[in-house]
Amino acid sequence: MINMPKVRLGLVAVSRDCFPIEISRKRQLRVAAECRKAGLAVVRIPTIVENEKDALQALEEVRAKNVNALVIYLGNFGPEGPTTILAQKFDGPVMVVAAAEESGKDLIGGRGDAYCGLLNNSYNMGLRQLRPYVPEYPVGTPEEVAAMIAGFVSVARVILGLAKLKIFSFGPRPQDFLACNAPIKPLYDLGVEVMENSELDLYDIFRKAEGDPKTKAVAADMARELGAGNQYPDILVKLAQFEVALLKFMERNLGASEYGVFADKCWPAFESFFGFVPCYVNSRLAARGIPVACEVDIYGALSEYICTCATELPATLLDINNTVPYDMIAGAKKAMKGYKPTDLFMGFHCGNTPAPCMLDPAMRYQLIMHRLMEPGKDPDITRGTLEGRIKTGGVTIFRLQSTAETVLRSYMAEGEVLDIDPKSFGGIGVIGIKEMGRFYRHVLIEKRFPTTRPSPSTTPGRRSGRPCACSASRTSPSTGRPACSTRPRTRSRSGPAVRPPRAQFPPRVGAGAFESKYFLGSFSSRMAAL
Repeated sequence: MINMPKVRLGLVAVSRDCFPIEISRKRQLRVAAECRKAGLAVVRIPTIVENEKDALQALEEVRAKNVNALVIYLGNFGPEGPTTILAQKFDGPVMVVAAAEESGKDLIGGRGDAYCGLLNNSYNMGLRQLRPYVPEYPVGTPEEVAAMIAGFVSVARVILGLAKLKIFSFGPRPQDFLACNAPIKPLYDLGVEVMENSELDLYDIFRKAEGDPKTKAVAADMARELGAGNQYPDILVKLAQFEVALLKFMERNLGASEYGVFADKCWPAFESFFGFVPCYVNSRLAARGIPVACEVDIYGALSEYICTCATELPATLLDINNTVPYDMIAGAKKAMKGYKPTDLFMGFHCGNTPAPCMLDPAMRYQLIMHRLMEPGKDPDITRGTLEGRIKTGGVTIFRLQSTAETVLRSYMAEGEVLDIDPKSFGGIGVIGIKEMGRFYRHVLIEKRFPTTRPSPSTTPGRRSGRPCACSASRTSPSTGRPACSTRPRTRSRSGPAVRPPRAQFPPRVGAGAFESKYFLGSFSSRMAAL
């Protein structure tokens, strides 16, 4: 995957001056050793922080090692002021964790009291308006702390990615699709840049890419990827030209940002001028870590990028689209796994889902647009979707959205794509989420979320094949721990779109709702699938 930051972890130990400094030093060395055993690259910072000068020295060492995500480890009680000063001055994600006592044989000279020190540390973080990442249970042995650090990697990657992200949009948000007409002000509160362009700009860069030497190679790559599903080989050159145009535009316009995503107007004028639908190109770029949301869905593109950073897998945008008919349910009893009819829905979109997320993907035409634009004719300008059944496996659905009042809301729910043939068109799958009916009524409708879309997964299901974001796995790629419980949870959060000071970071990714300066909220009917 490209288009996302590489996390470079630093490990700083702190020590209260009335405790032996060697307790923190020895424990830090053991944590570093456990990280190496787990294959986790962590830079151990030699300076043990006891006072403010130590904090500044440690900060210099961290910067010299190009660390961009910091783990502060309380080997003993720890100095509250210097610890929080270090967190405040470090320009990046911060995690705080503490050492557990190691043996009942050494509770006089070897007792560290980090369990108590972390409480005081949290109070001091509050005084400085900081909110570092704190694991669910943040005290442990060296082996346990190493596992906590592994879980921090995905959180840090999301934060670092958002801090350097630019969203490129083309065209006005659709008048008759108000789900996408959300204010962009909260994006700036998050530190995300937005560059809005017209549909004419999009057509201009497409025309200028005609004859680009890269087009032929991209078209050949498309043909290889599609294989037997290449039903319209005659439009591959145009699609390749469009892909080349988008990537060149992104490269030239990132500016001060490092990562980019797109939200493009894809109907109704697009097809008449470009001669195809852009869905397959959107699919290909999302598979590489560059989400392209259709219908100028800026928050959909953002949600998809968050999912991709969190999992290092391609995410997809799907609508929470339609119910599952009773006759289909009756004919799929073995695949139901205890889900009720109201727990089920079909996740669907026209054809932008990455190929790794689907079974036997093939290029087809956009049936809904064909009805509107080419009634009674063979498909022509509506060709270019990538369609197929979404692979089975665990799934997380997530969306971050702004309300009309510029309040950020997000939702997250966990379930699975079931082994039930959806018997329909597009990128589509039957999704089961426990208590989805309640979630649909009291979160999505009650909180006025628009169309939503599902999020990534990692552990393949029975028919999932290659893992990907939307085939949703049961484990986190960073921690190896389950990403979903046996009884999937549904949560929503909301809060003001205010950017707090540095070093406020969200809790665990993939295990509930994001609650921090970055994610405050609930779900919509359009979701990014993990």
